[in-house]
Amino acid sequence: MPSLRPVTGTAEEILALLREWDAADEPDPLVIATSGSTGQPKRVVLSRRAMRASALATQTRLGGPGQWVLNLPPTYVAGVQVLYRSVVAGTVPVVTNDVVAAREQVTGRSYLSLVPTQVHRRLGDPAAVAALADFDAVLVGGGPLGPDTRRRAEEAGIAVVQTYGMSETCGGCVYDGRPLDGVGVRIDDGEVLLRGPVLFDGYEDEPERTAAVLRDGWLRTDDLGLLDPDGRLRITGRTDDMIISGGVKVPAPTVADRLRALASLREAEVLGVPDEEWGERVVAFVVGEAGLDELREHVAAELPREWAPRQVVEVAGIPLLSNGKVDRMMLRSLA
Repeated sequence: MPSLRPVTGTAEEILALLREWDAADEPDPLVIATSGSTGQPKRVVLSRRAMRASALATQTRLGGPGQWVLNLPPTYVAGVQVLYRSVVAGTVPVVTNDVVAAREQVTGRSYLSLVPTQVHRRLGDPAAVAALADFDAVLVGGGPLGPDTRRRAEEAGIAVVQTYGMSETCGGCVYDGRPLDGVGVRIDDGEVLLRGPVLFDGYEDEPERTAAVLRDGWLRTDDLGLLDPDGRLRITGRTDDMIISGGVKVPAPTVADRLRALASLREAEVLGVPDEEWGERVVAFVVGEAGLDELREHVAAELPREWAPRQVVEVAGIPLLSNGKVDRMMLRSLA
C-alpha cells in the first residue's frame, strides 16, 4: 500500500500522496527510509515546512519553476524531492529512465537529477549526452562527482550543478559549494555541520541517535570538508572514507579519482578493509584491466606512494544500491 510513513509506492502513487500532503492544513511529517549503505539504515522524519523550504530554495537557485524528470527511485529523498518540487512548481514530472525520451516530453524550463554513476555511464552515449545538454540544469548528488567526469560533461554542454546534502537535509542543500538560501555551513574539527529550515525533525523512535547528530541546531554530517577563501564548501571525504593504513591516513576518494584517470579503467572505487598487518588495507575495485603494479605506479606518480592500493579486485561492474549509491558492504565482502 502506498504511504508517506515511510514513503512507499510507485512514482505515480507517491506523487498523488504528496499533492494531498501539500494541500493539507497540518499534515504529519513524511518518513524516508535510508539505504543503509554503511550498514545503518535510518527512518528520517521530514516536515512539510522543511520539504517546502528545500523545494522553494532549489527553485530560486535554478532560476524558476520547471518541469522535472524522475530518473531515480521514488522512495529515497532525491526521488521524493523531484516529485515534491513538481508539486510546488505546479508542473507534471516525467517518469522515465530514458533521458532521450524524457527530453522529448518536457517543455519550457526542464531539470533532471542524477547520481554520479548515472552521469559517468551516460557520457559514453552520444544521444544521451545530446539530450542532457538540452536541460536547463542537471543536478548531480548522492556522492562525489569526479573532476574528470564533470569536465567531460561540461565540455559536452551539460549544465552540471553538483549538489551536497542528505536525507536529513531534505536532499541537496549546497549547490556547487554555495548553500541554498537560509542554510548555514561551518566546519568543526574538519567535519561539515549544517543548519537551516531544511533540517529533519529527527530519526523516528530514536531520540538518542537524533541527539547524537543534532546539537544546538546544527547537524553533524560525518562528512569532511573545507571552506575556500571565497566561502565555497569543498567536500574532501567522509570520516569513514579516511583509511588508516600502517599509521598513514589515506583519503579513499582522492585515490579513486586518480585511478579513474587511467585509460584502461571504466570505473574505480577505493575502500579500506581490515588487515592484520596494516590495520586497514587499501583496496581498489576496478572495472577494466590493470595489474596491481600498474595501479600503484599510476597513483604514486601524483600522490604519496603510501596511498597506493595494496590489493586490486576486478569486477564486472561497481555494485550499486537501488538509489544509485555504491554498495560498500558488497564491495568489502568481495575483498
